[in-house]
Amino acid sequence: MKKNSILIVVSLIVITAVFAAANIWLGSAEKTQGRPYMVEINRLCKQIENEQTPDISQCEYVTSVTEQSQSSDFFNSKSDNYIKQINGKLYRFDYSGSTGDLGKARLILNISLGALSILLIAVLVYFRLRLLRPFNKLSNVPYDLSKGKLTQPLDESKNRYFGKFVWGVNMLRENIIDQKEQELELLKEKQTLILSISHDIKTPLSAIKLYSKAMTKGIYTDKEKLAEAARNIDRNADDIERFVTQLTHSANEDFLHLEVEEGEFYLSELLESVKEHYAQRLHECGTLFTVDNPLDCILKGDLRRSIEVMRNLMENALKYGDGKYINICVTQEDNCKLVCVANSGCTLPRGEMLHIFDSFWRGSNSADKSGSGLGLYICRQLMLKMNGEIFAEQKDGEMHVTVVFPKA
Repeated sequence: MKKNSILIVVSLIVITAVFAAANIWLGSAEKTQGRPYMVEINRLCKQIENEQTPDISQCEYVTSVTEQSQSSDFFNSKSDNYIKQINGKLYRFDYSGSTGDLGKARLILNISLGALSILLIAVLVYFRLRLLRPFNKLSNVPYDLSKGKLTQPLDESKNRYFGKFVWGVNMLRENIIDQKEQELELLKEKQTLILSISHDIKTPLSAIKLYSKAMTKGIYTDKEKLAEAARNIDRNADDIERFVTQLTHSANEDFLHLEVEEGEFYLSELLESVKEHYAQRLHECGTLFTVDNPLDCILKGDLRRSIEVMRNLMENALKYGDGKYINICVTQEDNCKLVCVANSGCTLPRGEMLHIFDSFWRGSNSADKSGSGLGLYICRQLMLKMNGEIFAEQKDGEMHVTVVFPKA
């Protein structure tokens, strides 16, 4: 805002300087132009003094010569004129093309500069009121969101430039609040489950310890008693194993709270979105990018989430491929469409292919690359929620990741 104020002040100073310079230049032009019509008038005066008829045919500025005795309206000429007494008589010399032209030029120039100045100041003021001032109010919003200040919503605005942005920030704020509440609820459920299972594990664990001590001390001398103790230990071990399985399942369940909206969309929408997003970027990287153009059809699922899945696969292809080429091909199987993203330069060992869709798992080819190990896991969870599937395979040094979309 301060810089904009300085800009407006500087603009006013520059405009004033331009006005002054233009008018000074025109003033000097008037002076340098002088009075050329006087040269012609002096020549005509000499002709009249010599009792000759004044000849104006060669004059550029003088338009007429009038003697007072020959005109009843001698002093009321509408044009510029010069009156002089010659041989006891008054003569009026009418002329044109003098400094009047420069006066008109000065007027036109001043009006033009004034209009441009008003326009420039209006643009700067509009820019200040409609862009800088609203943006200045929003400049601290990302910082506040990063610090967890989520309670105060932004005032809705009809500003054509920031109205949609304000609406989007409020939506983002509400989504962050919802996610935090979901995370807190999930954390509460996890802690309750862990405490409950931990308590349940203590009972069979204590029993196992008692049976093992009794067996160590030789309390069970009867073989039947020993066999029964062994069976009890095995049963309690099964209980502990069941509890551990519950913990493992709880740790691997949908902790991301991924939501999808049931709907339908065209296959062409999905492919066009991916192509539009990556075509220019891959062209600049020197990567050959081809996309099939199959017959269009309607697919079941969430278009927004489907685009998210495809972009995730494209990012993996860019990150782990060699950058030579990336292909997207479409095939059909039963009542499904299979969209495959294939990239050259697969460096993942075949033995690790079984784990690529596991959460937080990263392959041996990712040592020097950033990531969380959740990308493909999220893709699978999203596809399962949309009644689809995703699988991967290696073919001739290429990585093929195929997404299965059910047709509507």
